[in-house]
Amino acid sequence: MTVNTGARVFQPHIRRRARERALQFLFGLDFTGYAPKDVLGLFWEMCPSRLSVRGYAERLIRGVLNHKSELDATISERLKNWRLERVSAIDRNILRIAIFEILHGDDVPPKVAINEAIELAKQYGSDDAPRFINGVLDTICRTRS
Repeated sequence: MTVNTGARVFQPHIRRRARERALQFLFGLDFTGYAPKDVLGLFWEMCPSRLSVRGYAERLIRGVLNHKSELDATISERLKNWRLERVSAIDRNILRIAIFEILHGDDVPPKVAINEAIELAKQYGSDDAPRFINGVLDTICRTRS
């Protein structure tokens, strides 16, 4: 399915794949501590992707890294009796990507960002991850309206 947004035409599966790649890269950074600019090229060598996927994935990666403090604070504010450090690295990065799209993405409706995050959680997270991700993101959307 192709969606025409007026100025741009994109295919949802490209963005889904880009979100997966962004998640994989950000997850890896959490464990290695490497400088993103030092390993991004190597990541693309190991995970070849279409240019359209790479473009959107890099937009997400840059956005998450540039707004990481704000994104983490937004997540932390919504956690009850839980610290951000206790949230799994997968869930934490899924939330960062989705919150970046919700707060800073001008072409992604919040409901789409939430749905995509839930799909990532189903694929990469624990059994409880989709419900957890949905709860945090739903709270963020309700409080910002």
